[in-house]
Amino acid sequence: RLEDYKYALSRIGNESVYSYFVTDKVLGWLVAFATLGIQIGILVFFVVASEANLQDDAIDIQFTWKCPRDTYACENTAGLTDAGW
Repeated sequence: RLEDYKYALSRIGNESVYSYFVTDKVLGWLVAFATLGIQIGILVFFVVASEANLQDDAIDIQFTWKCPRDTYACENTAGLTDAGW
């Protein structure tokens, strides 16, 4: 059992919060699961926020070229000159 404990800590790292999974203490498990839950929550938040509907004109991303499906010609809608304004 002690060899397994040392091996697990060597793989996880002594200073990692996930080392609490190796202990028999309930508080350690709670800290580890809370950390895991927070990390998953942050991941879900960023994944949901990154999914943009690129066909929606109300998104923050601005595309300057519009290419209608029914024509071969595209038009630049930026209204910028070669100087950039």
